Amino acid sequence: MSSISPPAPRKGPGARLLAALDAVSDSAILKTAFFAMLAGTAWVLVSDYRALSALRPHELAVTPGGDPVLPAVDRPEIDPDNPAYRPLEQITTPPERLAEPLSMELIPGGVLMLEGTITPGAAALFAAEVALRGDYIETVALNSPGGSVEDALAIGRAIRAAGFATAVGDGALCASSCPLVLAGGVARAVSGTSAVGVHQIYADARTGEALGSAQAMSDAQAITARISRYLGEMGVDPLLWVPAMETPPNRLYYLTGEEIADYALSL
Repeated sequence: MSSISPPAPRKGPGARLLAALDAVSDSAILKTAFFAMLAGTAWVLVSDYRALSALRPHELAVTPGGDPVLPAVDRPEIDPDNPAYRPLEQITTPPERLAEPLSMELIPGGVLMLEGTITPGAAALFAAEVALRGDYIETVALNSPGGSVEDALAIGRAIRAAGFATAVGDGALCASSCPLVLAGGVARAVSGTSAVGVHQIYADARTGEALGSAQAMSDAQAITARISRYLGEMGVDPLLWVPAMETPPNRLYYLTGEEIADYALSL
């Protein structure tokens, strides 16, 4: 964490969101169709869990090992030559930096920059940072390939409770579980030259015994329900998680600017 001179205390939630975004990057109700999609994709989730899972729901993650910048899932409805949809070209942060554990840096303008992978325990570190410098934070800027779902949900709720705005600046990535953090902002801004993407959850299989199919289905449904409820509570359309459930863990469904607005990820 960098050592910098604290900025003036924030004047109010979301008051300087657009200015904060420039400083960082230079520049309700669930629908019936959602539950139908849950049923239609349940077996896909179970198959992924049987292959990858070993941990319990509190350890669910959404970023497989390897390159943190995942390729886009095929979207035939989008013209690949359209310059407005070239997500991988938007990301300017080196992959090795995104793969590092989440760092937190308070920078001038009341901006707390979160950069890197959301590892288990990141929510506790975020809570400690807010306890220490919360009076000086107005906007939480995000540049992350995702990670622990449980920690992302906790960070998002902490952001909402504190009245902070969230932003994804030029050249930044907010993928996998990171959009759950983005959803926590009382005001949300997403740069047109950033990349925001979602995909299926999975369990980071490193220890323990593999889950049986019945337990895998139960865990998948439980965490999906939690995510959906959370998005609704944050004022984001829960249908955001439908393309996530349809996209395998080794790909990302990158959202267009129109989708980001339609799902209310930006306000």
